[in-house]
Amino acid sequence: MAMRWTAPAPGPIDTWSFDEVEVAPPGSGEVTVRVRAAGINPADAKHVATARPGAEFPVPIGYELSGEITAVGSDALGGAGELHVGDEVVAFRVQGAYATELTIASRDVFAKPANLSHAEAANLLLAGTTAAEMIQVTRVGEGDLVLLHAASGAVGVSLLQQARKLGVRVIGTVGPDAEKSADRVRRYGGIPVAYGDGLRERVEEAAEGAPIAAAWDAVGTDEAFEVSLALVAERDRIVTIVDPERAKKDGVLWIAGSRPESARFRDIARARVLELAASGALEVPIGRTYPLAEAVEAVRFVMDGHPGGKVALLP
Repeated sequence: MAMRWTAPAPGPIDTWSFDEVEVAPPGSGEVTVRVRAAGINPADAKHVATARPGAEFPVPIGYELSGEITAVGSDALGGAGELHVGDEVVAFRVQGAYATELTIASRDVFAKPANLSHAEAANLLLAGTTAAEMIQVTRVGEGDLVLLHAASGAVGVSLLQQARKLGVRVIGTVGPDAEKSADRVRRYGGIPVAYGDGLRERVEEAAEGAPIAAAWDAVGTDEAFEVSLALVAERDRIVTIVDPERAKKDGVLWIAGSRPESARFRDIARARVLELAASGALEVPIGRTYPLAEAVEAVRFVMDGHPGGKVALLP
């Protein structure tokens, strides 16, 4: 038996239930994984807050995890090859990562980078593949200068590191009094600027006359859209992961893991993101961990904003 968090019906996180469940043995193309850490993302709560097309409740919570294999079904090949009992692995995109053990499709399971802790590995792939897609759709490459809104958040930190690997320079927005956030942006190679009145002028000053080739929006504010539109010449080089309605209105890009084209890209990108992490080029700062039984408190902490790094659940 295992413990698992579930949303019994559409609603707030306070309605989630923590229950004992039986773990099915792995069938063909499946493995069973003992969870050592589950990653927390805002999408975990947002995707079960209201009824959505294709969502059948109850819904097990959590999309990514790190752990070890306890059973292997027939014809079970992982994203990068053979899998064996005892292997330390990461998995994304799964359903039900907020658990002590679960059985999942082996195609979504990859070897855990040895240099990452379970808490770090469990928080690598959702943010990392989102960042990779933002880079890809805006056609960014070596020598480009990019504006990044919400640079110190999880996706922002992954963007900074992946951009640095490509030789892309980044100007990243942070809170006007958030010195720790500014330090985090500098640590990963970005140029921090404070959002708020005068943002456009501060970005232009930081750019030192160089054009802003693209903009990555992970915050969705009116200011972020307006400054991006003012500074980036081509609207199809502005992307948001937050506000589809504003994106449609302004003629810029919107991507989301629920969209088929995004899902296809992110599935392919998993292996590359894991390679970057294994090489030491992609870190996952951890702000805090919680026991699995305190998942509601942990998600509330993340949703309140500014957790200072990623948050993991430890069974």
